Amino acid sequence: RSDVSLDMANGSKRKALMKHLGKVAGAAGAFALATTGAAPAAQAAKQAKEVVETVDNTKQLIAAGAAVIGAGAVGMTVLGGEKKQDFLEAKPYYDQSTVPVNTFKNKSPFTGKVVSTKRIVGPKATGETCHIIIDHNGDFPYWEGQSWGVIPPGNREKDGKPHSVRLYSIASSRYGDDMTGNTGSLCVRRATYWCPELKADDPAKKGICSNFLCDTQPGDEVNMTGPAGKVMLMPEEDPTTDYIMVATGTGIAPYRGFIRRLFFEKTPAAEVYKGEAWLFLGVANSDALLYDDEFQEAKSKFPDNFRLDYALSREQTNKSGGKMYIQDKVEEYADEVFTKLENGAHIYFCGLKGMMPGIQDMLKGVAEKKGLDYDEWLKGLKKAKQWHVEVY
Repeated sequence: RSDVSLDMANGSKRKALMKHLGKVAGAAGAFALATTGAAPAAQAAKQAKEVVETVDNTKQLIAAGAAVIGAGAVGMTVLGGEKKQDFLEAKPYYDQSTVPVNTFKNKSPFTGKVVSTKRIVGPKATGETCHIIIDHNGDFPYWEGQSWGVIPPGNREKDGKPHSVRLYSIASSRYGDDMTGNTGSLCVRRATYWCPELKADDPAKKGICSNFLCDTQPGDEVNMTGPAGKVMLMPEEDPTTDYIMVATGTGIAPYRGFIRRLFFEKTPAAEVYKGEAWLFLGVANSDALLYDDEFQEAKSKFPDNFRLDYALSREQTNKSGGKMYIQDKVEEYADEVFTKLENGAHIYFCGLKGMMPGIQDMLKGVAEKKGLDYDEWLKGLKKAKQWHVEVY
């Protein structure tokens, strides 16, 4: 019917009309898709628009016009949030045989560019923690739970050699905060040393790499290695698996990636997930909480699949009246935690290595009360690959 209508119209008007339609729809498609990072689709819309502007045959005009209108519709669907995060998945999505490891090494690092660096703690937090988004243009893929190495610029004072690599757990899903697959994020606490004699921070003893990262500006280059590690990956083959995530401070980083993948993105894992992801985070006070707005949103939207418990050492007290540390908060739910682990849950620990003795002493005490041999119990978890530890 379109053929008939167009054939009855004046030839010049016909072409002008289709050119106009092509330009409008093509521009809409290109804009919408480009702004969401789907570059190939945006390019296809652009090429279709160009066809409309150059061809003379009516049927070609109709076909090209339909193509750009379709591209525009798809683009607007993307902007409306319908796009899935499924373009960086293994096949099947839970197959870990192709996880990238050490794609870039110390002698030939990758150069990323900083998109933004933002302080993410309140004024009463103990220290400064920053969220740093780095553009890798899709050339440095990683999975949730992996780390990036960062080589700070300059040389060591003691021997003049380049600074060594520092590892940082990646704080975003593989799709990045913008969900394009072109960026990754780090959660970094600025390392400072308070000198009791100076009664001030001693700049000579500050952390080289953490201060470099927290001081970065948009456009700054960062030399990176990795991605490193497989110990913190999520096993996703069974969508009913429970994840128990225990963190102190910036040890929250890998769990933010987990939670975004399961509850904020339209990933194959999210579509089928029926288990419970339970996050325990220990920090000094409310101002030191990290990504709380995101976690509260996940809790609100998925109350049956996401749990959240905080240990605020300077604001809460444990059952003995002392400061509430992370092991005390986990102990409040010891029976439930043990039951979940017996039923196949995976437990993760990430943060300062000083957290582990307290955690293990607590677990050992609970195990003994239950009549369990703690060492054998722990050996069983490790054998089943249910026990994941990354501390620094």
